[in-house]
Amino acid sequence: MNSAIQIGVAGAGAWGMALANAAAAAGRSVVLWGRDDGRMRAIAATRRSDRLPGVVLAPAVQATSVLDDLARCDAILVATPAQSSREVAGRLAGAPGSAPLVSCAKGIERGTHAFMTEVLGQAAPGRRTAILSGPSFAADVAAGLPTAVTLAAADEALARALCDALRGPNLRLYHSTDVRGVEIGGAAKNVLAIACGVAAGRALGASAVAALIARGFAELRRFGEAFGARGSTLMGLSGLGDLVLTCSSPQSRNFAFGQALGRGASVAEAANGRLVEGVFTALALTEMARERGVEMPIADCVEGLIDGSLDVGAAVAVLLARPPKGEE
Repeated sequence: MNSAIQIGVAGAGAWGMALANAAAAAGRSVVLWGRDDGRMRAIAATRRSDRLPGVVLAPAVQATSVLDDLARCDAILVATPAQSSREVAGRLAGAPGSAPLVSCAKGIERGTHAFMTEVLGQAAPGRRTAILSGPSFAADVAAGLPTAVTLAAADEALARALCDALRGPNLRLYHSTDVRGVEIGGAAKNVLAIACGVAAGRALGASAVAALIARGFAELRRFGEAFGARGSTLMGLSGLGDLVLTCSSPQSRNFAFGQALGRGASVAEAANGRLVEGVFTALALTEMARERGVEMPIADCVEGLIDGSLDVGAAVAVLLARPPKGEE
């Protein structure tokens, strides 16, 4: 990739806008695509969006609803929710161009149990794929606050090139070839963050939240190892780093959702019309864990809270009543 790299961003929500600004800060020209023509025209005219209040879109970013405008891009960041990534990648497959697709979603596809690069690869065969993940709130990235994330691709040269293309003054990227490890960290931490939010909302104390983070990481590690992830990846930015961030701040939709559940809200009330990735990922995560014989009691309780088979009091009792065991 050369100095004239152009970056495409598919998805004009808060995360897509933040990534567009980050790519512009790295000195790239950027095409930001969204499917709603009226909304994209408004973004182009005002350089602002209600999805990311207070943030002004960088001058180097072109906002468009024309999918073919992404054809001239050297790489496309797919910044749509996990459960809609297949549909968007399918649209990209039918558009001109052969740029690699970089998933920026954190989840597992329901029904298929496919990880994000698998979704992109199946929907857009022939395109190279990669995954970007790590401890990063959209508002922080858009504001140019210091952030570090991981970008993984099976092809190390591609991972390095993408990191070089996106690395800016306040965004540091680490490259990796452990695609599965990066994907698992991003998906599992959303589910575990709901549990930490529940504990905070129920006022169970900081000690309980810390215990959930630690034991939640043990679950994430067991799951990751069962799917071939590297321990160093799970201990890194996209695993432990993202888990700590998401499990400790109401800026996280997953934590905020759990916090509302802990205070007595229903699932619908807790979501409050917002997309909460952990809600969609919980069932897929626990089903996959059971298929591999991986114990994930915290994730199981989150699934129970979401499907209504457990209330908060019962979930706490289930976890506390587990048989004594040595720490792993």
